[in-house]
Amino acid sequence: MKLQLSKWGNSLAVRLPVECTRAAGLKEGDTVEAEVSPVGEIKLTPAHPFDKAAFLERLLKLHAKMPMTTTTVEMMRREDRY
Repeated sequence: MKLQLSKWGNSLAVRLPVECTRAAGLKEGDTVEAEVSPVGEIKLTPAHPFDKAAFLERLLKLHAKMPMTTTTVEMMRREDRY
């Protein structure tokens, strides 16, 4: 994936696409560690590794709070609208 550098004050910045931040479990305000290899490769790592187990636990709690409702297809079938 090619990303473009942009001027930000006296620095240069790179915008990270949302799919990259989601995959890494990052959100606005999070901190990342930057490493530069001797050959010039830049590696960004979340300062706090993404905790998949904690994420899934939060997701299950959220899902439990969501009521199960009738689907649109079921409603249409009951009303003979298909």
